[in-house]
Amino acid sequence: MTDEIIAVPRVLLPKEGVDLEKWAVIACDQFTSQGDYWKKLRDFCGDVSALNIIFPEYYLDKGDMQERIRSINDHMTKYLTQGIFREVNGFILTDRVTSYGHRRVGLIAAVDLDAYDFKTGKLPIRATEATVQERLPVRIKIRRDATLELPHVLLLIDDEARTVIEPALSEVTEDDLLYDTDLNMSGGHIKGYLVKDSEKVRSAILALADPARMKTRYGIDEPFVFAVGDGNHSVATAKLLWEELKPTQSEEERRCHPARYVLVEIVNLYEEDLLFEAIHRVIFGAGLSFIEEMQKSLSGDGHVTILYRDEMYGVNVPKVAAEAVKAIQGFIDTYIREHEGVSVDYIHGDANLSEVAAHDGVAIFMPVMEKRDLFPYVVKHGALPRKTFSMGEAEEKRYYLECRSIK
Repeated sequence: MTDEIIAVPRVLLPKEGVDLEKWAVIACDQFTSQGDYWKKLRDFCGDVSALNIIFPEYYLDKGDMQERIRSINDHMTKYLTQGIFREVNGFILTDRVTSYGHRRVGLIAAVDLDAYDFKTGKLPIRATEATVQERLPVRIKIRRDATLELPHVLLLIDDEARTVIEPALSEVTEDDLLYDTDLNMSGGHIKGYLVKDSEKVRSAILALADPARMKTRYGIDEPFVFAVGDGNHSVATAKLLWEELKPTQSEEERRCHPARYVLVEIVNLYEEDLLFEAIHRVIFGAGLSFIEEMQKSLSGDGHVTILYRDEMYGVNVPKVAAEAVKAIQGFIDTYIREHEGVSVDYIHGDANLSEVAAHDGVAIFMPVMEKRDLFPYVVKHGALPRKTFSMGEAEEKRYYLECRSIK
């Protein structure tokens, strides 16, 4: 299974003449409480844009789900029929500088869903956060009849020796350039290069699963190559639909069916500008009683700050960030079950949290997890509590640019 974990993808990119600044848009799970963001984006993008073939989570509770899904599928068919794409066979090296000045270099690849399991956490591709079953049905509805997938999944490799992405970066030239564009809505700038020696990169990734390395680094026998840093529920959705499809396929069809794979961007955990940020919580329909109960229920040597109606409050929590997130999330979940009309949203960035909380929400500034603790924690404990960390600020999340056929 390890040898098949990664495949060279057949990527669809917009042809020359398509405005890439209007085409590429932020991951669908951002700005979930900020409708103005999506309105401004809609006004900017126009008719030929990835915005027309994704489902921003902001609209999930807006009552027009089936019509929106139908429109997404129609636009996918339209774009394919109109021939707006060109096909590229190969790994793509991405080089992005965000509006915060951070640089992130990644590798676009296809990975095998048979090597991923969000339940046992023992396969080479492992979830980093608990999968919320209730979040999957709507994603399945969106993906089921889609002909294309657009990746916002980021997979992390624990490559301290920098054996995979960094050598590939040193070998690309301007002759390999596939795209070069600004990103809208303060997303920064991105370039993409075709990797000429795919087998060299693939071999370097497979070497990370060497049994001796697994034993030395993690004290385990089974391979652990990728941690899903972002897009856990997207990978889980793709996995469930592949498991549904597999019984209808012959062995040969299963071996090469495009739905067996999911398109991702691979990033080295040790990328200098790869920063782990907290994912904050804002509670709607609650007030001082929520804060008081939280102060009584939680304890520890750590501390988090709460903002409510321009007043600041403090709560003691466990000192280790992952344990603090688990305790806070557990309290929130219990409180919501016991109090009708209370809900939670997950916000990236202090400024965005303050903006959302201004609408009478209780804002919890969450602790930050150290990125070096990620792989050891997943090996020892399995998935983290959901929404434990974010890789960068909201505007730094992955933009949909590349596509792949899944039918």
